[in-house]
Amino acid sequence: MLIAVIICAYTEERWDDLVAAVASLRRQTLLPSEIIIVIDHNKQLFERARAQFADATVVENKAARGLSGARNTGLEIARGDLIAFLDDDAEAAPDWLERLCDCSTDPKVLGVGGTVVPRWLGKRPNWFPSEFYWVVGCTYQHIPDQPIVVRNPYGGCTCIKQEVFQTIGGFREGIGRIGTVPMGGEETELSIRATQHWPEKVFLYEPRALIYHRIPAQRARWHYFLSRCYAEGISKATITKFVGAKDSLSSERAYTTQMLPRGVCKGITDALLRRDPSGFLRAGAIIAGLVTTTAGYVKGSLKRQPLPTASPAANQDKPSLGVGKGNVSR
Repeated sequence: MLIAVIICAYTEERWDDLVAAVASLRRQTLLPSEIIIVIDHNKQLFERARAQFADATVVENKAARGLSGARNTGLEIARGDLIAFLDDDAEAAPDWLERLCDCSTDPKVLGVGGTVVPRWLGKRPNWFPSEFYWVVGCTYQHIPDQPIVVRNPYGGCTCIKQEVFQTIGGFREGIGRIGTVPMGGEETELSIRATQHWPEKVFLYEPRALIYHRIPAQRARWHYFLSRCYAEGISKATITKFVGAKDSLSSERAYTTQMLPRGVCKGITDALLRRDPSGFLRAGAIIAGLVTTTAGYVKGSLKRQPLPTASPAANQDKPSLGVGKGNVSR
């Protein structure tokens, strides 16, 4: 089974991270059949990557600027039976691809995601609650002992069957991250769209498929925390307009009614019984994060519904993969 891995990059500020990400793919116990690096509208970075990664496919994003367009550009040229995605600021454990591939052999599985472990480049703030690790792109839920069914995997640590993209289209533009704008949710919308098309099939979370995600100091600040929460609320509202509230908010209901209250109680308990004053701060951060995310959702819900990015030939509302090939280097 052929596995293509797509890495998207947009800034030279993360050059060393990109080099480390590609190096981690070359150390895999199951080597990818091809590594595709998509540069998002940055000519200088494209030229540098083309010179550095001679054994990879380097292509410029010819779709709309942003993570969704860059991933779709990579999908246009990927030839694998499985398409994996790795963030440009993350390193994959040596058995990452092998574990994802093993779970993908089941015909009922559409895709598999793994665990994203934070690698703080500075000190982790005492106020930062683990329940909000998604703010920095890391796994926030309880880590199980074996693979479990999930609504959607994390986009920068996942492997999806090529059949999914060929049938329902690629990532919807206008939802995901664009440069440093902290939006998200493009993988959520795609996963929901896939399971709506194949209600008998699932996505899995394989907890032993690990990547290590670098968290720079600026993402460990209060301002980034709140801005990311607000943007997430807007993203969820946008996704709801495309796939409906029932599916788009299914995981969030359990998260807000079960996980977050437990987190608040734990923070208060840490402060009162374990003499950890920062427990109050973590409890407060959970409440502030929830309020801010909800505000973003309300704001996004009031916005006019965005026009879908659809293939002219499609009979259903699916994003097109009809982008140009771009400048490719091997």
